[in-house]
Amino acid sequence: MFRRTFWFTAGAAAGVWATTKVNRKIKQLTPESLAAQAANKAVEAGHRLKDFALDVRDNMAEREAQLGDALGLSEPAEGELPPQRRFAVVENTFSAKQPKPIEYNARNAYNNRNEDH
Repeated sequence: MFRRTFWFTAGAAAGVWATTKVNRKIKQLTPESLAAQAANKAVEAGHRLKDFALDVRDNMAEREAQLGDALGLSEPAEGELPPQRRFAVVENTFSAKQPKPIEYNARNAYNNRNEDH
């Protein structure tokens, strides 16, 4: 009698456990749940990408400072800038013929017809 009760209780517990497990998995696979999971993953990826960009920017500034120190660019400039170069203007000797304006005559009057009348 006790053995039957034990196995009946164990079977019922296993059935409840399996049913609960299946229902949880079904709820995870609904379209709304999948959309929420995708949105959470996208937000998480965005945060990781932002952190990466900030790390790159910080390391880039640090490296630029190191290179500036190594090349002596961080020290103030000595003296003034050289004067600006001025180039002589070369005269344009190219003489092209200007096109002649079209004169009005009866032969080309057809180009100015108003066709809406």
